[in-house]
Amino acid sequence: MALIENSTHTAIGSATQAIAANQLVGSHDVLFVTFDTLRYDVAQECLQQGRTPNLARVLPNQTWEQRHSPANFTYAAHHAFFAGFLPTPVAPGKHARLFAVEFPGSETIAPNTFVFDAPDIISGFASQGYHTICIGGVGFFNQQSPLGKVLPGLFAESHWHPTLGVTDPHSTENQVTLAAEILDRLPPEQRVFMFVNISALHQPNCIFLPGAIADSRQSHAAALEYVDGHLPKLFAAFQQRSSVLCILCSDHGTAYGEDNYVGHRVSHPVVWTVPYAEFVLPEERA
Repeated sequence: MALIENSTHTAIGSATQAIAANQLVGSHDVLFVTFDTLRYDVAQECLQQGRTPNLARVLPNQTWEQRHSPANFTYAAHHAFFAGFLPTPVAPGKHARLFAVEFPGSETIAPNTFVFDAPDIISGFASQGYHTICIGGVGFFNQQSPLGKVLPGLFAESHWHPTLGVTDPHSTENQVTLAAEILDRLPPEQRVFMFVNISALHQPNCIFLPGAIADSRQSHAAALEYVDGHLPKLFAAFQQRSSVLCILCSDHGTAYGEDNYVGHRVSHPVVWTVPYAEFVLPEERA
């Protein structure tokens, strides 16, 4: 896998925008992956311990950026993401956004932000000629109820099956295999916006730690280690057709007893602090 391409930086207030999205939309595919429920501290520990070598190869400076999620559970966070409000840097100040949708009074659109005249970035990408694809994971993407159809319904093509969900110990490899199959049937000149909601980090992640009968930080880390092993196939599937802008992040963390909290949908630092990365991988056609 080639090194990531160099990024440009544009200042807004005291913050920077790492990538000039307005120079990439139209020429690059876009891959947006949410590692559902992944904690920032666990993600960093796994990097430092060498347990996620494939992420280490692609993350800028071989590290996750610490950011704050706009919400503390999946449904709310993804509604914000799809409106252009990705996790924000933890430092004070106004932080330029990668993508935005046009609305009066926005204060975080910079010269390099790509602004869509649309109600959400998904229909915005569609208006730019992109084929939009959702590969679901956790329950809010399972299309098994009216609520579970809301987020997938934003995409031209959406997929979910129990083998992609939280209870399958092979969920990530199944998601990646499906993603590669979808990309293989599309002509390389067709630009793609693909969203993948990785389900393995969500409870019950004890299925990834042999002998475990309850979720813990240790099983959370084991799940991430499992996920890491299947990411190269996903990146390669994109690079075989085009250069690709990648956004990797968590939607929220989860508590394992900190201050007596367990789970998420609570506003605790381990829940609202998430890992984030954005980078460009170059085309590598055979």
